[in-house]
Order: sequence, then C-alpha cells, then structure tokens
Amino acid sequence: MMLKTLLGSSLVALAATLSTVSAGVPGQTGALISGNEYCIFLPPKYGGDIAASEDVAIAFCNKAIATAPKAKTLPTGFIKSVHLVRNTQKGWVQITGRIDRTKYGLSKKDGGGQYDIKAPQGASYADYKYFVQLIEPDSNIYCLRVCKEKADCPTNKSTRGCTGVLGAGDYS
Repeated sequence: MMLKTLLGSSLVALAATLSTVSAGVPGQTGALISGNEYCIFLPPKYGGDIAASEDVAIAFCNKAIATAPKAKTLPTGFIKSVHLVRNTQKGWVQITGRIDRTKYGLSKKDGGGQYDIKAPQGASYADYKYFVQLIEPDSNIYCLRVCKEKADCPTNKSTRGCTGVLGAGDYS
C-alpha cells in the first residue's frame, strides 16, 4: 500500500510539472504584426532594471493580440512613437521609436539591455524564429527586429545599442 501511495503521488507531481511546462511561462510570446499591433519585452515588475531582468522579462503588447497569449498590456504613454520597416526580401520586420521611461518607472540611469532568443529563456515572437530587442531608458529609445533567419537578428552586439545592432532607424 505504501509503494502504491508513493507511486501515485509521484505520478501526480510529474503530471502537474508536465502540464506547467507544456503551458509555457505566461507572457513569453510576443507578436509584431504592424505598427498598430506589437509587443515588446520589459521587466516583469514596474521600475525593474532592463539588464538585470534579461532572464525574466515578459511580453507587453499595445493591445490584446491572440498570437501573444498571456502578455500584459503596455502602460499608457510608454511607447511614444512606432516606426515600422518591413524587408520582404529577407523576411524581417522591425519597429524603432521613442519611449517614456517614466510610464513604467524605469530609471534615467538605466543604460538598457537586450532581449533575444536566449534571454529571457523560452521567449519568442509569433511567426518568427528569431528576434532581437533593445530598450535604452537613459536615451528613451527602443528597437525590435523579428527575423526568419538568424543572421538578420544579430544578438552579439548588445553593448552597441539600437543603432549598433540594427543600424539606422527612426527614433523620432
């Protein structure tokens, strides 16, 4: 009887673990559909540090988007501008623009950081295999590119900021 009870509780625990893993972490999928439908990753808590939150960031969208389940809603006024560019030949899409760091309590001393397919772990963008996003609270700018090919979403230049990673963009 004792073995049956232990085995039964182990199976219940395993089933619960598998259920959690298959459901995914809430807010780990973003979407970039257009300049009117998009998500970006941010620290999970108001006022969080960008770089310190690279492993735990979650998706925030400007509105509910079906392909970004369980994403939170961006604070009103956080995104000040969105400039969309599509490279249909290479299969990537990007947005660049300005943020108002105060709308999410980000510090003007925060030099920012990068989110990509490696951090936060398990993060992705609907319909794209790769992404790279930078948030620079000290400069009040952000950039995001979603890509079909890894080479179009460079993740090895994070200390260079948006312009160093994605090249020219519109940050007005």
